[in-house]
Amino acid sequence: MIWLGIDTSNVPLTVAVVQDGQLVVEWTSSMKVTHSIGAMPSIEEVLKKANLVPGDLDAIAVSEGPGSYTGVRIGVTIAKTLAWSLKIPLVGVSSIQALAGNATLFNGFICPIMDARRNHVFAGLYSNSMESVIPDGHFAIETIIESLSTKEEQILFVGKDVDIHWDYIQSVLGDKAIRAPFHADLPRASVIIDLAINKPLLSHEEMHQFVPKYNRIAEAEANWNAEQLKAGKMDE
Repeated sequence: MIWLGIDTSNVPLTVAVVQDGQLVVEWTSSMKVTHSIGAMPSIEEVLKKANLVPGDLDAIAVSEGPGSYTGVRIGVTIAKTLAWSLKIPLVGVSSIQALAGNATLFNGFICPIMDARRNHVFAGLYSNSMESVIPDGHFAIETIIESLSTKEEQILFVGKDVDIHWDYIQSVLGDKAIRAPFHADLPRASVIIDLAINKPLLSHEEMHQFVPKYNRIAEAEANWNAEQLKAGKMDE
């Protein structure tokens, strides 16, 4: 089975081809290039390097969000268009879970972080077996870090945007917080494919209902949640 993987959910762009459980080719960049311009040429180049044409593909895996509104829409639109025209299945994968998938060898919890501006982040918490401990969401940074402070295990933080909040994370969690190495900070389309393989394939008809998952809540709601958590009125 030949998979194409695509992630345009944030600044990094990554595309990969996996055939029969083996990575054939993968291209990843963190350069700030508009995905509406760079995504399709990257897909074409990856297929060319793999000596494949679109008609050879059996399924497509795409990052469904959260992340940049525009970036997520571009990736999902490209994936849906290709899957629909080729009449092949499509699978959506959380961009947060995909980042966590870079660190499955870590013996502890994994917290991927994407900056969402105004002191908010997209984040979640996963075990190294990719089980969700805290569901993906849009949080005030104080809210998610205070929730993590109740955990006894060490927590590995993954993602380019961790650096924006690292001083605060360390001030609350201390030695419990571990920074992932830089090579784990970029999403990898091969990881998206690996996660997609274990998910149900969307049929040709079900693709009409497939939409991005932005996981964003209003700033007022996020602030209210943070206050409730501090007051002990919300479950952590």
